[in-house]
Amino acid sequence: MTGMTSTARPFLNRRLAEFGTTIFAEMSALAASTGSINLGQGFPDTDGPEEIREAAVRALRDGRGNQYPPGPGVPELRTAIAGHQARRYGLTVDPDTEVLVTAGATEAIAATLLALLEPGDEVVALEPYYDSYAACIAMAGATRVPVTLRPDPERSRFRLDLDELSAAVTDRTRLLLINTPHNPTGTVLTRAELTAIAELAVERNLLVVTDEVYEHLVFDDAEHIPLATLPGMRERTVTISSAGKTFSFTGWKVGWLTAPPELVAAVRSAKQFLTYVSSGPFQYAIAEALRLPDSYFDTFRADLLRKRDLLADGLRAAGFEVYLPRGTYFITTDITPFGEKDAHTFCRTLPERTGVVAIPNSVFYDDREAGRTQVRFAFCKKDEVLTEAADRLRRLNG
Repeated sequence: MTGMTSTARPFLNRRLAEFGTTIFAEMSALAASTGSINLGQGFPDTDGPEEIREAAVRALRDGRGNQYPPGPGVPELRTAIAGHQARRYGLTVDPDTEVLVTAGATEAIAATLLALLEPGDEVVALEPYYDSYAACIAMAGATRVPVTLRPDPERSRFRLDLDELSAAVTDRTRLLLINTPHNPTGTVLTRAELTAIAELAVERNLLVVTDEVYEHLVFDDAEHIPLATLPGMRERTVTISSAGKTFSFTGWKVGWLTAPPELVAAVRSAKQFLTYVSSGPFQYAIAEALRLPDSYFDTFRADLLRKRDLLADGLRAAGFEVYLPRGTYFITTDITPFGEKDAHTFCRTLPERTGVVAIPNSVFYDDREAGRTQVRFAFCKKDEVLTEAADRLRRLNG
């Protein structure tokens, strides 16, 4: 057999050439090879509610979902999603025409961007951003236009510059990609900020895609407000969420989106050629999960708040500058107090130095300089794991 010649073009198309292996795979592999505590990739180290696991087992045994489920998702889950939107936010959603079940939120994002964008369109997105945003925009042939959330050391948070957001919109802008609660910074956009975004979208006739997978993980005085609830937004917004973060079943990959019928139909046209369908038995279980009483969500949030504070205190004691998140289960820190200047190098060497793995935020920026000294830690772990990680990180002090 004749091999490829040296003049052959690269196999990976140029739209994706800049991405390579995700930072999550890289750092999780590093955690495994070094036996380190993995506070990098955002997955819990405990399973979700026992009754929801049993619901999945029951669906398997009853033969529900073992074959292809309906393309839009099983009716029970679509009805539960519509009920959740109505109960939590007062949004009336038709489960038959305005809900689409996907293979996690990541597929929902991909299918939405592939369906709604044309080559040459611009997408304004908040950075730092979940890395799939950039890849999906590139696959659609569109151009990402980042608006950077800036650290505010005095308030120990990140902030959005609304003037910068408005200035980023041009005649080529097709949609705004908004993530709140925001990964990785933990920012939860306020009603005033969301109102300004809504007014901009209406004025410039933009579509809006909102990633709200951390909708139930908000702390302190923060409130999650779906953008679709604001005036003029219901008809132009695709709202995306998933079960993984809220119920601690990230491996089930059950996500969904809600939107007006014409937008759902457009996204479904793309989604059917991606996974087509997925997670059959798990869809029935998540339908039950979405109907859990408010006490589940309150207890879950309180437990994560306690874990946030436990890790934040440990990180401060180790010498990090900590930006306290108001949402998600990630803490962004700054490594400048250690005299370090490059987050990627810091994270590559951290396992050998301390036995802990984290994620460099710099990979989530177009402007790598903006996040050059930022490092993200996940706190969705057992208390003893967080305590041990904090103890190990104190080795950085000498």
